[in-house]
Amino acid sequence: MPSLDLSLIIPCYNELAALKENTKQIIEVLNSTRFSYEIIFVDDCSTNDTVELIKEIINEHPDVNISAVFHKQNEGRGKAVADGILTAQAKIAGFIDIDLSISASYIPSMVMEIVKGADIAIALRVYKLSWHSVPRWIISKGYSLLVKLFLRLELNDTETGCKFFNRERIMPILAEIRDTHWFWDTEIMVRSYLKGFKIIEIPSVFIRSGFYSKVKIFRDSIQYFINLVGFRRELKRRRLLGKHKTC
Repeated sequence: MPSLDLSLIIPCYNELAALKENTKQIIEVLNSTRFSYEIIFVDDCSTNDTVELIKEIINEHPDVNISAVFHKQNEGRGKAVADGILTAQAKIAGFIDIDLSISASYIPSMVMEIVKGADIAIALRVYKLSWHSVPRWIISKGYSLLVKLFLRLELNDTETGCKFFNRERIMPILAEIRDTHWFWDTEIMVRSYLKGFKIIEIPSVFIRSGFYSKVKIFRDSIQYFINLVGFRRELKRRRLLGKHKTC
């Protein structure tokens, strides 16, 4: 098989509502580019009919290079993305949340940043605020501030659900990550930053439709803080904080 430009990972957990239509949008965007690509679904042991729908989508697009990984037990969103990267065949591997709160139209610009030499390109979420999104915006901004203060990070959004990587460069970092759930995003960005990786943040409109989110805001916020404190201790013990190397 000729070398691919992009492996796009779509982590899934109970995604019936938007999976088919949003996958179609993603394919339309990717087909409008010159990039050769593959799509990798990673289902994290959904409890509804998501697996069957993924198989249906694959059958409906025989002309698209689509494959799937099915977890036998729920292992966390981070593990789903990591398994997708490990499975990927392309030079660039990235993922996008299938609810498309960040539009698939941003994918080509992120891929181009990697092509031009960046190690990582991510969506910097620009919120279109509505009354029901204000609590999430406050918590997101508060967490970003804590990450900067605790870990001396100069990035603005570690938790965005749209990230793209130079696969060869990110593989050693992937092996260091301990968390398999939502804190995975913080770990991969902080560890990459401390290694001096070139990271590009691309402002991207973030629109959350409705109240529903896989993140349980208040419960997960407490767990995020516990993880953040533990991660800071690890980095201080290894004397990594403040060491922003240039690679």
